[in-house]
Amino acid sequence: MQMEAAVALRGFLAGRRVVVLGGAGLSTESGIPDYRGAGRPARTPIMHRDFVRSAAVRRRYWARAFVGWNAIATAKPNPAHNALAALEARGDLVGVITQNVDELHQAAGSARVVELHGSLWRVRCLACGASERRDALQDRMAADNAGWQGAGEVRPDGDADVCNFDDFMLPTCLACGGDLKPDVVMFGDNVARPVLDAALALFDEADALLVAGSSLAVWSGFRFVRRAAERAMPIAIANLGPTRGDSFASLRIEARLGEVLPEVLA
Repeated sequence: MQMEAAVALRGFLAGRRVVVLGGAGLSTESGIPDYRGAGRPARTPIMHRDFVRSAAVRRRYWARAFVGWNAIATAKPNPAHNALAALEARGDLVGVITQNVDELHQAAGSARVVELHGSLWRVRCLACGASERRDALQDRMAADNAGWQGAGEVRPDGDADVCNFDDFMLPTCLACGGDLKPDVVMFGDNVARPVLDAALALFDEADALLVAGSSLAVWSGFRFVRRAAERAMPIAIANLGPTRGDSFASLRIEARLGEVLPEVLA
């Protein structure tokens, strides 16, 4: 079955300029949990408006993110990331539009990546807009919260279950002392127009779309399937489990991406 899927996907790529829409299923094999995988319990994420308005919500977020950061910081690209980078290098792909926030595509060597939802590796001040790398912030939070105890199961996007966060000291901006936010699109927020424009420009270079590891549950990703369908562009979907775009796909593959994508290169 895996070889059949690889042969079918190889045929889909042949003679086409393909853009990839990547989702959480690309990173689960790197140890980063997804939101909607099989057996995944229902989870209510922090909403953008609540994060901006409430210091208590920000404290809860940063305490949990402090505990969960190691899962992001130590994650390595898996064979699926490496295969996509190799396919781009040999000219089969025009680039990747990723819904992930872990920078694993760049770590694997992908040259043209549009981060639709931002990156957890960056932090931005809500007041002055100053940016800081997340690993440096982790060191500051560790120094400010020496002796604080928090542990819990790792959740998607570097989150973790933490019960005791009342005493966690909030990080602040080095430039102005303002409140900090991860440089990602939280639930209830919108993709910034310049980012969307960059994604659409990359999409417009392609004549076929490959969805890799996304259930397409949110509009920010599904819009590209709809756009491809409106243009009569061939669409291939490789994902474990059903997706919102299955009815639009000319090729549907049910396989682990870390297994089938390297076979496409063989």
